[in-house]
Amino acid sequence: MITILQKRTYGLAPSIDEFLELYYSLSMSYWASDLLEKGMSPKQIHEAVVTAIKIANSSGLETRKHFKPMFSGTKQDIIQDCKLSHLGYGLVILNADSNLSVVRNFQIRILKEFFTTSN
Repeated sequence: MITILQKRTYGLAPSIDEFLELYYSLSMSYWASDLLEKGMSPKQIHEAVVTAIKIANSSGLETRKHFKPMFSGTKQDIIQDCKLSHLGYGLVILNADSNLSVVRNFQIRILKEFFTTSN
């Protein structure tokens, strides 16, 4: 039998894909390393970012809209970092070590807001 109709799927042209990467990056106003100032260690931040990305992936979110691995510099050295959207930043904090006060306070604030708006 001869195939008469064939459906092809096309990817984005590299230039459009690069534009979208830049566009998404411009809306990312947070850095994972900002959490160092809130008392998180580099290891805790890394684990929270990995967990947040897994959650985003399993939820069907397009992760490149919320997470962009990059390098940033400190006075002493260059570190592996991640630019984050507002949602990405929230996911990282929600999934960080709950023994940290910044995480506990954020979780309580989110729940209070949730229950206030759902009533």
